[in-house]
Amino acid sequence: MTSSNIAFWEEFLEHEILTKYPQARIILLRPSMTFLLMKNKNTEMVRSALPDFRGVTHIFLPINDNRNVSQAEGGSHWSLLLVSIIDGVAFHYDSLDGANNAEAWDATKRLSSVLGKPLRFHYLADCPQQENGSDCGVFVCIMMRHLLVKRLLAVNAGEKISMSMAHKAIDAYGARKEMLKIIGSMRKEGERRRLPSSNTPPRIE
Repeated sequence: MTSSNIAFWEEFLEHEILTKYPQARIILLRPSMTFLLMKNKNTEMVRSALPDFRGVTHIFLPINDNRNVSQAEGGSHWSLLLVSIIDGVAFHYDSLDGANNAEAWDATKRLSSVLGKPLRFHYLADCPQQENGSDCGVFVCIMMRHLLVKRLLAVNAGEKISMSMAHKAIDAYGARKEMLKIIGSMRKEGERRRLPSSNTPPRIE
């Protein structure tokens, strides 16, 4: 699962789900923005490039283990960081037994600096685990949707909610097929919109 696939998935969640909840103040940060946050140590520059977090309650960040600042598509493992700004907690979901804990902790510290407020890092060891070495991106996307729809958007403001993913079964094969179908249709729709309209009058050379 590439960063562009994850970005497409986030766009899908924004258009198909978040638009139905205009009161929600939730940001799905793109992998490229998370990469910038983690690798650029100039806090002011990063703050100006990132979305405006004023009034935002939660931020989803896809975390990658890429340590090469010159290679944006590097790395081999994805995990998910969900930051509750209102609670001051960063929840880390890793389907490979905490392999990205160091990267997620670093992202938490960097985001804390950008926000200007402390964030407590919390690794959830009961996160569903992948059974091979290639499903991490799928797990990130499915957990993102579950936490968004079944947790954050399913309760009223001020209600307490468990952020644990314990006992949540993930069908990686079925999820991958679903995601690739959705992403493929989104790409086709984007290409269709870029095509010139058939109603355009002929041009004279």
